[in-house]
Amino acid sequence: MSKKWLVAVAAGALSMGIVACGGSDSGSDASGLSGTIRIDGSSTVAPLTEAIAEEFQADNPDVKVTVGTSGTGGGFEKFCAGETDINDASRAIEPEEVELCKKDGVDYGELRIANDALTVVVNPNNPVKCMTVEQVKQVWEPDSKVTNWSQIDGLQPPFDSEAAPYGPGSDSGTFDFFTEAINGEEGAIRKDYNDVGEDDNATVTGVSGAEGGIGYFGYSFYIENEGTVKALEIDGGSGCVAPSVETAQDGSYTPLSRPLYIYPSAESLKDETTKAFLEFYVDNVNDVAEQVGFVPLTSEQQSKASDDLTSLEG
Repeated sequence: MSKKWLVAVAAGALSMGIVACGGSDSGSDASGLSGTIRIDGSSTVAPLTEAIAEEFQADNPDVKVTVGTSGTGGGFEKFCAGETDINDASRAIEPEEVELCKKDGVDYGELRIANDALTVVVNPNNPVKCMTVEQVKQVWEPDSKVTNWSQIDGLQPPFDSEAAPYGPGSDSGTFDFFTEAINGEEGAIRKDYNDVGEDDNATVTGVSGAEGGIGYFGYSFYIENEGTVKALEIDGGSGCVAPSVETAQDGSYTPLSRPLYIYPSAESLKDETTKAFLEFYVDNVNDVAEQVGFVPLTSEQQSKASDDLTSLEG
């Protein structure tokens, strides 16, 4: 199985519908491309893919691209079953998903399309500006007894308010990444948090509506809701660092910096329309990414993405 692709992401408008694997429908435009492309997966990556797809469809009106948000894990289930052409992912494919695709005869490529600074957010009235990884863990670990911010060891300034944690469900790649980075084991988390599934808007609503609210999601979604919620700086051992484009790219925002991916199937790469879409994605992702709040690839990363796509196509 080929795995590659480093790319950047993003652009600001969203639209599309679901499509089918490298399908070719009737109709033609100046480009000669037509058909449908089916994409599902990460709700974090979806806005970037949607923005890219919107621009591509503007140039190719006989092409329809649909983007679902079943979560990274839920998306891989559909992808490995051959129900979609491309899977958006906020983490790398996992061994059991590799085996699932292998069992179903689905080969694929891996493309890194952007960077991310997974952002821990709190209510704007919360006086806390920075938390250590250990303090964040105290809130989210499986046996957490924290029900009030005053119970968090060493927190500055002290804050007396009922803790109200909100976060995504287990189908989310963001959930997988956060639990491993903070709690040391993927899927390890307290059972009594407010599970919002793939609806990051519910986290914004919950955190903004509770003085002691705390949650987490991708950097682009924080930028979209800046002011409604407040981002915390994170101390990964070298002092407090705020999430930003710069700190995500240089790796100083640790341990919550992460890559974002798209996975196209080998079968979809045989289709000229899907192939053209992927080339458009890689060529334009950095320009679109910053417009929609994503952390673009470095020049070296984007160059590698282009080379990797060429290799996959070959």
